[in-house]
Amino acid sequence: MTETTPLIGEPLALDLVNTRPLGTDLLATTEQLADWLARESERHPELALDRPTPADLAAVHDVRDRIAAVLDAILHDRRPPAAALRALTAAQAAAPAVRRLDWDGAAVVTTPHRDGPPAARLSAVLAEAAADLLTDPALAKLKCCEADDCALLFLPAHPKRRWCSPERCGNRVRVARYYRKHKE
Repeated sequence: MTETTPLIGEPLALDLVNTRPLGTDLLATTEQLADWLARESERHPELALDRPTPADLAAVHDVRDRIAAVLDAILHDRRPPAAALRALTAAQAAAPAVRRLDWDGAAVVTTPHRDGPPAARLSAVLAEAAADLLTDPALAKLKCCEADDCALLFLPAHPKRRWCSPERCGNRVRVARYYRKHKE
């Protein structure tokens, strides 16, 4: 797959892992990270970060690598690496979420808040998303895209789903199959 725009729409932890398709890193620069965070912050406002730094980028890469290692083990029916699980737990602990109580004029409301530098807060949010994914029973349905040139992961909403995206990989596979069929 040669797409340069990361797919979004899966659980946040999968969206993060999917920013590294075969041989490519779609979060190689702070600018790419800023773009991805902006796109994801529509669904996950806690990811809003104006200007990511190289430290933020390194923190995101570290969490992504840990999640990818755990998911790879799960996909291959192996025990997840203990070091990766410990690192994800440590990332969450570095900037734990606290529910702040406020008065909105009519009722008491809570808003999540994390203290710490942006890299720690960003890592904590992503590691927490990984914890949510890894403990979700739906993880048993995790699939890898069936397109030959794609390795993106997804949780199918429909049991017959075969591709990460019907518009990207699904369409390419169908067009290639059509051309092979009509070429003969």
